Amino acid sequence: MAKNTICVWYDKDAEAAARFYAATFPDSAVGAVIRAPGDYPDGKQGDVLVVEFTVAGIPCIGLNGGPAIKHNEAFSFQIATDTQEETDRYWNAIVGNGGQESECGWCKDKWGVSWQITPRALSEALSAGGGQAKRAFDAMMTMRKIDIAAIEAARRG
Repeated sequence: MAKNTICVWYDKDAEAAARFYAATFPDSAVGAVIRAPGDYPDGKQGDVLVVEFTVAGIPCIGLNGGPAIKHNEAFSFQIATDTQEETDRYWNAIVGNGGQESECGWCKDKWGVSWQITPRALSEALSAGGGQAKRAFDAMMTMRKIDIAAIEAARRG
């Protein structure tokens, strides 16, 4: 286990979520699946308790902690993309697998975890400052999934 690992709380589907992430994002994998050695408030002995996984190179564990804790946008995975095809692929995988669209490149997977599918073109435009950043920002504010061509056109003015 890595020295610093992100722990993501799930109701009961940590293994399914980890397997989806591993199938969707490069440099992702499912590691150990640890089963409960005894009964606990929201499960029983033998249930999957913890799943070690990696998402785009980031070590994580999924904890099947029950329904008490719900995800919100205070935590999200941000995936940088290089092309519209890559942006579309990740967005469509998350939203098309029972997820939900949000604004400005944000979406949620079917387990309620928030994702930012962020083209590098958007990050570069916002980092440029001045009018370029303002125009790109204004364009982004009208979008759900980010349209790279529209961001680049707005940046140019």
